[in-house]
Amino acid sequence: MRLRSSLISNVKSFSRLDANRNRNYHQRDVPKGHLAVYVGENKKRRFVVPISYLEQPLFQELLRQSEEEFGFDHPMGGLTISCQENAFFELTTLLQAS
Repeated sequence: MRLRSSLISNVKSFSRLDANRNRNYHQRDVPKGHLAVYVGENKKRRFVVPISYLEQPLFQELLRQSEEEFGFDHPMGGLTISCQENAFFELTTLLQAS
């Protein structure tokens, strides 16, 4: 449980820092209650997802795997998730349905 809350806390802190860093770029604005993530194995594509996903065990596992590979400070300027886009779509579809 402590790992989970630590992970969520780190992602929320990162999201606030990223929002401040990108404040001057209108196209980079992320709506309140959301965070930007970059998804893909080679070419990264930017997605904006609800922060509520951070409470979902499947999304948390994906974040853990990405943290091991990239950490939370990545040159893309956002949280990077290394997985295939279609797998990310499947996961977000499941999360939207729940």
